[in-house]
Formats: sequence, C-alpha cells, structure tokens
Amino acid sequence: MTRNVYLFGTCVIDLFMPQAGLDAVRVLEAAGVTVHYPRGQSCCGQPAWSSGNPDEARAVARAQLDLFPEPWPIIVPSGSCAGMMRKHWHELFRDDPVLGAQAQAVAERVYEFGAFLLHVLEWTMPAGAPIVSEDVVLHTSCSARREMGTRAHGVALVDAVPGVTRVEHERESECCGFGGSFSIKHADISGAMVTDKVASMRATGCRRVVSADCACLLNIGHAAQHQGAPLAVEHLASFLWRRIGGAGEQA
Repeated sequence: MTRNVYLFGTCVIDLFMPQAGLDAVRVLEAAGVTVHYPRGQSCCGQPAWSSGNPDEARAVARAQLDLFPEPWPIIVPSGSCAGMMRKHWHELFRDDPVLGAQAQAVAERVYEFGAFLLHVLEWTMPAGAPIVSEDVVLHTSCSARREMGTRAHGVALVDAVPGVTRVEHERESECCGFGGSFSIKHADISGAMVTDKVASMRATGCRRVVSADCACLLNIGHAAQHQGAPLAVEHLASFLWRRIGGAGEQA
C-alpha cells in the first residue's frame, strides 16, 4: 500500500537549497511514498526560539499547526528543524489546553528524513543502482545530533551505499560555527570554528561533504569556497538520489 506523508521543507531549503527538498521528495517517491507539500508552510520557529524570543517563535509555529490535518507522518529534511518541531513546539503552547494538545499531536508525527528512511521505510539501495567509488565526510549539526540522533542515521545511510567510503575526521563532533544567530552575534568565533572544521575535512583528502542540515552545508560550503578548498557540499537526500542513479553529479 502506498504511504502518504507530508514534507516540511524548512525555510533554508526553500530559500537557499531547494534542490535538497526536491531530492528528498524524489527519494521518498522512489520508495513508494506519496508526498504532500502544504503550500502555506514557512519556518519552524527555531531562529526565534534559540535567540530567546518565545513569543515570536510561538507565532511562527502557530501558523504551521493547521497545515497537517491528516494523520500522516511529517518528514523534515533537517535534523535541527525536526528537533524544534518534535521537542519544543509543545513547550511553546504548554499553557494553552487546545493548541498545546494540537502541537503535541503534530510533534509526535515529525520524523527527520534519514530516520524515516531507516526506521519506518527500512530503506535499502535499489537493485541495479550504479556502483561508483567515492570518499565522503559526514557532518551532523549540533542540535540534530543532540535532539534527533541524526548522526547515527547519516552513518547508516551513507555506509549502505555500495562504493562509498565514509571517512571520519578529527573535528567531526564539533560545531561548524553557524548556530543561527550565533554566527551573527559572534562572527569572529564562528569564523574560527568553521575554518577549523573545513581544515579537518580537507585533511582527509575527501572532496565531498554530506549532511542532513542545509544551514551547516551553506556555512561549510561558503567557508570552503573562501579558503579555496576543493570541498563540494551535498544534502543527504541529494546524495542518495544521485547515488541511486536519479541525477548527475552535483557540483
């Protein structure tokens, strides 16, 4: 039976990396899933929440609550955004008996993209996918690692791709320095963090960084470009879609 899911595309994907959202849809559809994309969605509210502005975060989250009326899973191709929705939305409405219950019900249906592939769909590489040798490094955002355990999902999915070698680097567990408003308020510290991150990745000899969080990819990718480092960045969904033969090489 074909499954139905909602996709929450995130504001970063919508504005900066739409290909990642499209490829997430393609991977899900190739696995027999029907994907529904509510047009009214925007942001999960994480930027306001992490900046200490719960009222603003509540207003943003409130605008999303009615967008998912059917009892279908809500797939989020971002561990940090999925963590915000699943772990914190109910906190925003804890004093509202109606919206609090609605937020909790929605949160319980939220899945990070990789987690849904592994634990619900039990996804495997399709037969006949091309086998091409490739070394990659994996990056997991801090909040995604902490709240949604997405490093384990990323490791399992990357390691399941024939021909791919996942190379660990010394600073894999460290933050890339983005951190939403942190990179604006503490630009010098943020810049030093991503410089160290890129140097550690570059030292592996790998030329591709895979992650399930687009904000980190933007930060790492721009830093690598600024440093002249030959590191391409790719969302996990785009990586999987490319490897199963759905698309050409991503730059």
